[in-house]
Amino acid sequence: MRALQKMVKIETKLFLRDSATVMFGVLFPTGLLLGLGAVPALREPSPETGGLRSIDIWAPTALVFGMVMIAVQHIPAVIATYRERGILRRLSTTPAHPRSVLLAQMIVAFASVVVSAALMIFFAWAVLDIAPPERPLEFAVAFVVGYATLLGLGMISAAVARTSSAANQIGTLLFVALMFFGGAFLPRVLMPDVLREIGEFIPPGLQALTAAWSAEAGEVTATAGGQPFWLQIAVMAGIAVTASAIAAKFFRWE
Repeated sequence: MRALQKMVKIETKLFLRDSATVMFGVLFPTGLLLGLGAVPALREPSPETGGLRSIDIWAPTALVFGMVMIAVQHIPAVIATYRERGILRRLSTTPAHPRSVLLAQMIVAFASVVVSAALMIFFAWAVLDIAPPERPLEFAVAFVVGYATLLGLGMISAAVARTSSAANQIGTLLFVALMFFGGAFLPRVLMPDVLREIGEFIPPGLQALTAAWSAEAGEVTATAGGQPFWLQIAVMAGIAVTASAIAAKFFRWE
């Protein structure tokens, strides 16, 4: 336990020294939302969205930027770097088993996405008058399960990437694909129904996050009829378990 606590402290210091990750993984979602909120047209209610503002609907999308960045880009790159430099191998000869490094990484990363989400939700409410999540319990479930799914996918990358460069390349491809289906590049309301339906089950489950944050926004972004919230969560959980099992099977310490 002490070894894990020590590793968490070390990984926290290393994380905070990585200014790019802190900027894009923790602060960028809030900055992005506030930047878009400065556009007057996005703060105007629209009859096409049931009187909602575009910024109200898009807020959960800004949230997942940090989640995806940390899970599929930051963690795999760090673990691949440790493997590439022989750090994991050397740790296997000390009381601090390499598993402690992985667990510490996950703890620090999860804490960072929670801080990112808390900052964004607070400033969204304080500056843009976007109400906090209407269903906080369901929102928390969607957030945790969605992040676990992303982490599982990220750990597959971490398991197979031999170098940090390879991990970064895989992470970039995953980031673009996940954010596309999440509606970051093309708003979900403008997507064809088939892409919107696929997006309801693609990590990190943006549709579930949107519906838990605002029922009205969830209705706007859902496909005709929409998929049940808990079905989306169950699919996300299944992906998380499967991806984690694959990562564990193929993971190499050296």
